[in-house]
Amino acid sequence: MVRFKYVAIGYHIMEWLIQGLQKLGDIRPEALEKVVRDIEHQRPEIFRSLVLIAYIDGKITLSKAAELLGLSRMELEKELQRTGIPMRSLSEDDVTAEVEMLKRCC
Repeated sequence: MVRFKYVAIGYHIMEWLIQGLQKLGDIRPEALEKVVRDIEHQRPEIFRSLVLIAYIDGKITLSKAAELLGLSRMELEKELQRTGIPMRSLSEDDVTAEVEMLKRCC
C-alpha cells in the first residue's frame, strides 16, 4: 500500500482535486455538500476563510456570508472592519436578503 503525505503541496498538484470537487458537485451535489459540511464542522477556520473569500470575490452577499457564519449582517460588518477586510457596497441582493430576513423574524 502506498501512503501519501500532503506536505507543502503546491497549487498545480492540487488542481486535480479542485477540478474533481467541481465535477463531483455536478454529478453528486449531495456528496459535495457533505464535504463542505465536514469542513464547516471539523475545520471551522478554513470554512470561515472560504466564506470570506466568496464574499470578497462577489460570489455571495454579505447577508449570505453572515448567515453561513452564524452571525448577523451587522456582526459580520463589524468583524470585517476590525480585521481590515474591505467591504463591498450593498448590492440589490444584499438589500433583498435583508428584507426577507426581516419578514421572517419580525
